Amino acid sequence: MTSARIGFPSSVAPHTKLLDDHRFHALLPPEDWGRLPVAIWRRFSKRLTDGATIVYVGEVEEASFTRAGWWIAQAARLVGGPLPIVSETAVSTIVTVTEDRTGGGQIWSRIYPRRNGFPQVIHSMKSFSGPTGLQEYVGFGITLALRISVADGALVFKSAGYALQLGPLRVPLPDWLTPGDLTVIHSDLGGNAFRFTLDIVHPYFGRLLRQSAVFRESAS
Repeated sequence: MTSARIGFPSSVAPHTKLLDDHRFHALLPPEDWGRLPVAIWRRFSKRLTDGATIVYVGEVEEASFTRAGWWIAQAARLVGGPLPIVSETAVSTIVTVTEDRTGGGQIWSRIYPRRNGFPQVIHSMKSFSGPTGLQEYVGFGITLALRISVADGALVFKSAGYALQLGPLRVPLPDWLTPGDLTVIHSDLGGNAFRFTLDIVHPYFGRLLRQSAVFRESAS
């Protein structure tokens, strides 16, 4: 089993306060939040001091692209490379979450090693703003509004429109200029492990890519 090979200990660093960050909780009705496992509550309720980082270490268990998906992922490198371009599995991966009090959000970095060549690094910033109360900035002025929900005990993030942010001006992007509908599912596996699953479905080309990885929180 993939998760059994990730032997990193659980820890709570001194700069972390459990159950003291209500920003994700506030985006869901209380009854939906109540349907989540306690482990997900804790994971999304940790308050970090400014600049503090949580590190999650995992292993990619599934990664696939269609031909159109591969080309769109390559084209997205022109705007900062926000999509995975690596289809290797059974390789280690790292996700870091850093609190950014200046911007009022969290900086997410994802590192995908490659057996040949340098690792791919994806940076984005989640801010608790925008039309849905949560949006992700991927660079070059491009933002993605997100809606969260609960399904089968998992926390689900779904895209709710891409836009070009020009200062205070937000210009929605047409579907043909976007990768398509994005869905991220965060499901708890018990034993301090969780699965992260990413799916992108294009309105014309269908599913472009799918990626799944199992993570544990590493010692800080």
